Amino acid sequence: MLAVNRNPGSEIFKVPKTPEKSSVNSGTPHGNGQNNVPHMKSPTKRSAENLSSASSSPRKKRKNGEQVPQPKNPVALLNELRQGLTYTLVAQTGPVHAPLFTISVEVDGQQYTGQGRSKKMARLAAAEAALRSFIQLKDGAILSPLKPTNNMDFTSDEHIENGTPTDFEFNHEIRILIQHSLESISQNNCKPDWLMRYEKMMRRMSTVGNQKSIPEKGPVMLLYELFNDVKFECVSSDGHQHSRFKMIATANNTNFEGTGPSKKLAKNAAAKAALAALCNISYSPMQTQQPKSTISSINYSDKECPELAQTIADGIGKLVLQKFTEIMVGHEVYSRRKVLAGIVMTCGPDLNLAKVISVSTGTKCVNGEYISVSGSVVNDCHAEIVSRRCLVDFLYGQLMMHLNDETASDSIFVRPMKRGDLYHLKDNIQFHLYINTAPCGDARIFSPHEEDATLGIDKHPNRKARGQLRTKIESGEGTIPVKNSDGIQTWDGVLQGQRLLTMSCSDKIAKWNVLGVQGALLASIIQPIYLTSIVLGSLLHPAHMYRAVCGRIENSIQNLPPPYQLNRPKLALVTSSEMRNPIKAPNFSINWTNGNAEVEIINSITGKTIHNKISRITKQCFFARYAKLISQLPQIENHATIDSDYGDMKASVREYQVRETLF
Repeated sequence: MLAVNRNPGSEIFKVPKTPEKSSVNSGTPHGNGQNNVPHMKSPTKRSAENLSSASSSPRKKRKNGEQVPQPKNPVALLNELRQGLTYTLVAQTGPVHAPLFTISVEVDGQQYTGQGRSKKMARLAAAEAALRSFIQLKDGAILSPLKPTNNMDFTSDEHIENGTPTDFEFNHEIRILIQHSLESISQNNCKPDWLMRYEKMMRRMSTVGNQKSIPEKGPVMLLYELFNDVKFECVSSDGHQHSRFKMIATANNTNFEGTGPSKKLAKNAAAKAALAALCNISYSPMQTQQPKSTISSINYSDKECPELAQTIADGIGKLVLQKFTEIMVGHEVYSRRKVLAGIVMTCGPDLNLAKVISVSTGTKCVNGEYISVSGSVVNDCHAEIVSRRCLVDFLYGQLMMHLNDETASDSIFVRPMKRGDLYHLKDNIQFHLYINTAPCGDARIFSPHEEDATLGIDKHPNRKARGQLRTKIESGEGTIPVKNSDGIQTWDGVLQGQRLLTMSCSDKIAKWNVLGVQGALLASIIQPIYLTSIVLGSLLHPAHMYRAVCGRIENSIQNLPPPYQLNRPKLALVTSSEMRNPIKAPNFSINWTNGNAEVEIINSITGKTIHNKISRITKQCFFARYAKLISQLPQIENHATIDSDYGDMKASVREYQVRETLF
């Protein structure tokens, strides 16, 4: 029986301690005069050596073992900086077995030529000559084109793709010049020519038909490619589930923060924030394609959804999250949440002047048996709806300042010049809504796992589910379509067990984009206030979001008389997006308004506080403040008597009610 060697590799790859010289052709015997076979390398060994050399060739290593990323060849670099170039074969000389090609390329009206033993080598030489014409060695340089070395087989492409040892020395000098350029940026607050050209190239590459696209490379890789001083550091790993890890990316001597449930996602978020701030490069789904939404036979493909700048969106989201962490100190038991929302007020482009107006959480509505005829409960405790009510609370407080001439100048409102006119906001005052996920209803009726979910494309625009009004499930989560056969909701029907109908958040936001966020009562005192932007923390689908908040009504609501209009808020997704949180939704909702010292915690099922008190954001509290305003506020005409009830007061604002009938 033959013995099987179970470890053949130990024999095949065994190397003698003292290698002997031998000639394959001479047939000289080895050893003690015996006619042995000439010493030859084993085929397996030779293939292993070739594999080892091949695996090490793509990247060169420094002395300390660190791998050096290889630069691009001249043709690739030139095509990035100047698109649509044409290379022309000028001449072919020399014998057939050793031809010499001459190729030219025109760049910025100037002809550059190159010669080589192949067309590819000649094209590389021409591209290199063109690149060197605008490399500014004084202020910095673009990434070095590869310079082929001499005495190399011109039929091989390996040296073109992988570089040569001499390339490293030249490229190392260029990297030093780039580092000096980066230092000049921090000292002189100016950009070198190479960075401005690269930014221009990125903008040109990312714009196709006036629509920006997401870069092909990942954010971390692209950041490393643009800046050679990039560093990442994990500074925290004990955050909440959606933001457990916090990474700091340092580029161009500036720190950028990113959070995520894993280090990889947090690192990507930090890199995205850095690219957005330094190079105006965004990975937002808004960049891929403009929203195209359809409902029935109406097509909104020609409508563009405005986009909020990524840096501003990140700043708004960060402000709300920081404020939530701050106000929940001492209330950690109630910090558990699924949906978080907040409203930020800005006074111009400087986010340092921005103020967080409201912060709230919640995902449920009141149970039908707890509804109140006196308006003493909060019916809808969804986070974005509560934040809007907190904003109304803030607006009442700002109007109250006009009751005293000493504090009137500190208000965000401007007093009208004549009696009967409406108060209006000061210049540059804007409000931005942040929600950590897409609002329930029409904006969330899509599968986030579809192939085109992040491309802004609606693969099923004519589905009946598109654009429908939806109602929230009583004391639960989710929405269902409103059926015409359900009839009108009545008080008796709800008390007898009929399901309580509450508008979905998407439908309410669409209503705000026509009537304003101030509500019916304040519409008799101030001009309509519209949201400037809506920033999401996750699940931003441009087509669905745009359709839900304004697209589905823009063809049916036209030529609205002033001061009302169809508002199209800007949309954005933060770089540190939140991942799906599968925890059970809590039965409470928290709210905080600018000017309040403590948070208020509401039982979502009963609509009152956890201490069974009336909330400060109920209709009852708002009505009491409104009655005081219309009786004392300067330049305001009473639309109704103070003794009128809440319904009569709302009905007296006829312009608002006429527009509300559209919903």
